[in-house]
Amino acid sequence: MPLAPGRHAGLLVPLFSIPSRASWGIGEIGDVPVFASWLRDAGVDLLQLLPIGEMALGQRSPYSAMTAMAIDPIFISVHAVAEFRALGGEEAMGSEWQQRLDEARRSPAIDHALVRSVKETALRTAFGEFERGTGADARDGEAFDAWAAAEAWWLDDYALFRALHADAQDRPWTKWPAPLRDREPEALTAAAERLAREVRYRKWLQFVAGTQWRDAKARARPVSLLGDLAFMVDGDSADVWADLPSFRLDVSVGAPPDAFSASGQNWGMPAYRWDEMAARDFDWLRRRARRMAALYDGYRVDHLVGLYRTYVFPHDGSPARFDRTDERIQVALGEQVLSIFRSSGATILAEDLGSVPDFVRESLARFGIPGCKVFRWERHWDRPGKPYLDPATYPAVSVATSGTHDTDPVAVWWDGLDAEERAAVLATPGVAERAAPLDAEDGAFSPSLRDLLLSVLFTSGSDILLLPIQDVFGWRDRINVPALIDDRNWTWRLRWPVDALRSEPEAIERAAALRRFARSSGRN
Repeated sequence: MPLAPGRHAGLLVPLFSIPSRASWGIGEIGDVPVFASWLRDAGVDLLQLLPIGEMALGQRSPYSAMTAMAIDPIFISVHAVAEFRALGGEEAMGSEWQQRLDEARRSPAIDHALVRSVKETALRTAFGEFERGTGADARDGEAFDAWAAAEAWWLDDYALFRALHADAQDRPWTKWPAPLRDREPEALTAAAERLAREVRYRKWLQFVAGTQWRDAKARARPVSLLGDLAFMVDGDSADVWADLPSFRLDVSVGAPPDAFSASGQNWGMPAYRWDEMAARDFDWLRRRARRMAALYDGYRVDHLVGLYRTYVFPHDGSPARFDRTDERIQVALGEQVLSIFRSSGATILAEDLGSVPDFVRESLARFGIPGCKVFRWERHWDRPGKPYLDPATYPAVSVATSGTHDTDPVAVWWDGLDAEERAAVLATPGVAERAAPLDAEDGAFSPSLRDLLLSVLFTSGSDILLLPIQDVFGWRDRINVPALIDDRNWTWRLRWPVDALRSEPEAIERAAALRRFARSSGRN
């Protein structure tokens, strides 16, 4: 269901960052309505999540997925699965398993590998119970078979791919025997029969995840769920294997040099073969849009500019370049893809940040699709001193925000500004009128400055406001640092379990503050 017209406010937080006390060391599907209850207290009606697709093996980034369609089983609330409860739940598992679960819960950061291992053991045990027909609720064989038939348009290829991947000791599909690598029909039929139980297990995981997601989405109301359509899938993915003509394996996609990387960013994923996709009426993208609309009320299109022109790094070592340079062709392609996404029925938002030519934003305006207005980057760049834009002048068809998952939290950004830049921020129309109480402060980031900036963004002209949860609290924690591979990226979680938010004094105070801002700005 698309968002209703009018002014909205919401928070951006990864699903993995919001575990409850019942969760197994990571935010889970069952935690969504719990977090949404706190959002309702805060008077906001949107929850923006990062991608929840199954992450590539060994990866923690939600933007590197081995499927564009399936929910990552790591997000299943296993403790709520009927078959697991029928077995006796956590108490029925062995002491070694219980110890590993305790370690996952106590870890100060998300230990993805440990969480995945603990859940895989429990889920396979629960699947055995399901196969014996001893489940305690509607997740019986008949309901599962009906669901699997309805979702076969994406599920069949995905489940067979995952079964084959496991059978090949998780070697990439390009290293499989040629008949399976090349999808010879007889080889696929034989493999599906030989691996029938594993295929069924992979489908069952998605049945459980999908059932939990549908329930969580309904219980989160009136908070609407927004997703994030990652620009590309991993080369070792069900989608590339099943639809190879739509992808280029001779290059990898990325971003040109910008503020995040002086040499550009090579994401290591294949590029779209646009001409082939167009010849088939963009059937894979249409399926992807259909799936996103089924999961979310709306979604952000990540790296929007890449739909117009994609920056690619050839594997032969030749210089990185854009895959197309004719502006008319770029516009025609981008607008055709946007039309496909809009036709899904969900609300579409655009991540139009970075090096984006004017014609892309003109295209968004023609389509009425909101782009991003990040306060720190909305400036009169051609004027002396580069003064900041008054957020009240942001167009209604836009998304106002203090930052993204890729940026420093506002507190860290402020820490890095010199005195002149801080003065420029405080001189911004809309900010200046509220800045008088800050005169006596020493210039450090403070709760009053935090709330001043939040209140200004709430009163912005943008119909949609999305705030990273770190900026609501004034925290300095980061979700990730772009182009950096280390042990900290994508492991951050809230300081408290989400089911404790309504009793934590700081969270109660923050909810009350957001509710005031929402009421005064007409966003509740």
